[in-house]
Amino acid sequence: MTMPNRRHVLRAMALAGAAAAVPLPGVPAAADARPAPHAAGPTGPAPTPEPFIRPLLNPPVLRPTFRTPTHDVYRMRIKEADVEVVPGLHTRLWTFDGRFPGPTLLARRGRPVLVEQSNELSVPVTVHLHGAHVRHIDDGYPTDSIAPGASRVYHYPNDQCSATLWYHDHTHMAEAENVYRGLAGTYLIEDEADRRLCLPSGRHDIVLALRDAQFDADGTLVYNGQPFYPTILVNGRPQPYLRVAARRYRLRFLNQANSRIFQLSLGEDQEMVQIGSDGGLLPAPNPVTALPLYPAERADVVVDFSSHPVGSQVLLHNTPNFLPGEPHDILRFDVVADGGRDRSRVPDRLADAEDLGAPVTRREFVLDFDPATGMMTINGKVFDPDRVDITPALDTTELWTVINPDAKLPLPHTFHVHDAQFHVVDRDGRRPSAAESGRKDTIAVNPGESVSFLVRFSEFTGRYVYHCHMLEHSAMGMMGQMELIRS
Repeated sequence: MTMPNRRHVLRAMALAGAAAAVPLPGVPAAADARPAPHAAGPTGPAPTPEPFIRPLLNPPVLRPTFRTPTHDVYRMRIKEADVEVVPGLHTRLWTFDGRFPGPTLLARRGRPVLVEQSNELSVPVTVHLHGAHVRHIDDGYPTDSIAPGASRVYHYPNDQCSATLWYHDHTHMAEAENVYRGLAGTYLIEDEADRRLCLPSGRHDIVLALRDAQFDADGTLVYNGQPFYPTILVNGRPQPYLRVAARRYRLRFLNQANSRIFQLSLGEDQEMVQIGSDGGLLPAPNPVTALPLYPAERADVVVDFSSHPVGSQVLLHNTPNFLPGEPHDILRFDVVADGGRDRSRVPDRLADAEDLGAPVTRREFVLDFDPATGMMTINGKVFDPDRVDITPALDTTELWTVINPDAKLPLPHTFHVHDAQFHVVDRDGRRPSAAESGRKDTIAVNPGESVSFLVRFSEFTGRYVYHCHMLEHSAMGMMGQMELIRS
């Protein structure tokens, strides 16, 4: 997989901006309680903060409201909050429990979780646990919203291997703006198989949620539907620092941006060992010096700081700089202590490769743009919640091929499938890279590329969606609906 050409991306940005001006059919008139899209005001953008003056913010791990013999139960509030993102300024955001990003939920495999979400905003919302295997009524279907003042309980069985998942808004044609305004957080599933590997854990296991944003001089969040914004945030802060010891750390990278693509590197081409992707651990470690991360993708890496003396600093770089003035260095690691006796390790084998068997059904999905309407399509159609596009049968393996034809709008896409992890078979007819050898739920498809993967749905029937996870594309119709049926 190659990074998209910068010239193509900039051209596509202009076309997409024009397309975004086309009214969206089916959007309720007057999302009147929703803030109007906001461009930078007359006072101009917020001043560029001095880099590396504030520590990395680690979202707190939420404690269950109570526990039963069989379940952990949480109560969360979806509400507005004033948050200091740019130093010295306060920004009104939409949040889970007043946190930006939202608090981390830590689950154990096989122990179900109940989450009551209470909507204190003035707009409807829905909550999707991205990467989870759940009943359709708990999946956060786009039109299955929580009205202002109402609550909903989501049931997550957690019957899947350890993985870095995340939860976010999925409201029909509003998901892009709602996530941009702050409605996202991390959900971790742990299991014994992961623990037995002796990977870095505890305070040496750190989530790094990446996204971009734009702010006015008074701190107001700017949203205008563009694919890239100039301020890069790591766990909700621009260019923070993190104090580390000279030892191994597990870093869980999560791309929470609407459309921003990251390509990460560390120091002077320091090796990072990728150990996991969207759906959990890879079969074997994958040493890399550059780590591409497309919207909604996750990548777990182990970084060894033991070769850096106490007092040294190591910078995390992001190389695809699409806008003038955006930072190249997005996080600084400060080595402040000796690592002591580091008992963690990276074993040669991490997880068993899953065999989904031979496919009995083959499907093709063409991701495209309709210049007549300004809408994004899958197989020439925009999303219609009243139309079922495909009916996969449970417990049968299917081969899906996703095509980005690069004919009308040369944009990358990230294709996300709800309710199941899948296994990549080939990219343009070639075997997938080691980074794509594990369980995936989101796959990048650059202009002119095609990707094929095996997917097998199980246990739950009902209606789910699949869509581009560049969220403006999804909101502009690039989504389909499947009804899972018993064979």
